[in-house]
Amino acid sequence: MRIAIATWSNRKVGGTETYLGDITRRLADGGHELCLIYETDEPSTRDLIELPAGTPAWSIAQTGLKRALTALKNWQPDIIFCQGLKNTRVEARLLEIAPAVLFAHTYYGTCISGEKTFKRPVAEPCTRRFGAKCLINYYPHRCGGLSPITMLRLYGTQVQRLANVNRYQAVVTHSSYMRDEFVRQGCEPKRIHNISYYSDRFSFGEQIAGRLNAPASPVQIAIERSGEMPLRLLFLGRMSFLKGGQTLIDALAPAHQLLRRPLHLTFAGDGPERAKWQRKAEQLAAEHDWLTVDFAGWLKGERLHKAFAETDLLVFPSLWPEPFGLIGLEAGHHGVPIAAFDVGGIPDWLFDGINGHLASGNPPAPQGLAEAIWKCLRDSNKHKSLRRGAIEVANTFSMQEHLNRLLSIFDQVVPSKQTPQPRAAIRATEVSSQLRRLSAWSQ
Repeated sequence: MRIAIATWSNRKVGGTETYLGDITRRLADGGHELCLIYETDEPSTRDLIELPAGTPAWSIAQTGLKRALTALKNWQPDIIFCQGLKNTRVEARLLEIAPAVLFAHTYYGTCISGEKTFKRPVAEPCTRRFGAKCLINYYPHRCGGLSPITMLRLYGTQVQRLANVNRYQAVVTHSSYMRDEFVRQGCEPKRIHNISYYSDRFSFGEQIAGRLNAPASPVQIAIERSGEMPLRLLFLGRMSFLKGGQTLIDALAPAHQLLRRPLHLTFAGDGPERAKWQRKAEQLAAEHDWLTVDFAGWLKGERLHKAFAETDLLVFPSLWPEPFGLIGLEAGHHGVPIAAFDVGGIPDWLFDGINGHLASGNPPAPQGLAEAIWKCLRDSNKHKSLRRGAIEVANTFSMQEHLNRLLSIFDQVVPSKQTPQPRAAIRATEVSSQLRRLSAWSQ
């Protein structure tokens, strides 16, 4: 199959681009021919998406839209696999070239701000159907910024995106919550497919599982020796309001009251709220000797593995409806349970009492999060069970299963091959194709 990948950047900006690096390699290994068309090569400070050798790629920013689309047409893709484009006009033009499948990694065409969250009077997920009434709620609920011009511009973009969504032969989402979201927007249910993300990047899940039957590690001792060592909590991610760091800090005191144990909290990551969270957390630690905190910045490689190895619990306090939340699977491969709010796609991989505990997300509140933390850490035997459950759950999210289901959707979308043409007709088609290529090169 000839598969054209369409995305906004050829750089590893976030999870979507990391996913593309994985999926293109697997598709190429399966014998499929690939090409890439993208809007920009910014930000230049980020690494490039790795493409299989010989994969053609066209930058709309460098060659212009007309030449990039001409090159794509001449390549004659069987299917276009879109990852979400910034320019809706570019997207509309792509949809004219070949059957297309959209991977909706975010709230694409379903929310003005794309966050699908009311921030006032309290932060809580929004389940409204997207439309003109969203403009009425935008300011009272602080769905986005304060500029009316920006609000109207974003609204127009999302209206066009939703119109484009309805032109795709299929839409892929990565959680049941996201599938329901697009059905709520009026999309035909049979076109919307839930194919969960995966986390095959760590190969030592079985090694950790083996250690659960070995002598107690320092982390286990921290759980079992009540009162002597602090319980270690980890926040990992971007430090923005909707990621819930403030709520986590507010949950520490009630969590301590329930556990009656010292706590150590590590914030790993960075973002616009870091300074604010750091001031509040350090002030709380200065007032109470049962709490220590540190802000470690972004962790990668061995530093990240070490952080997971020294952690009793990952706290994932997102206030907004996370489309999925891949970090939960990564923690699971390290045998780390998770406490989180019951929002968005998180319940697709966090099963209460199996690999962690969920707190109510209606609305997400510090007391509920504190109780979820307590449930995870109150008993050493239960904690050991949650660690084992974390590994088992993470191992069920397979890249191969994801790929198999994705290809089955492609097979449904791509028209069946037509009856072979007579040799004269084939020759005429080849000549016509060559003329088109010559015309494209001459521009």
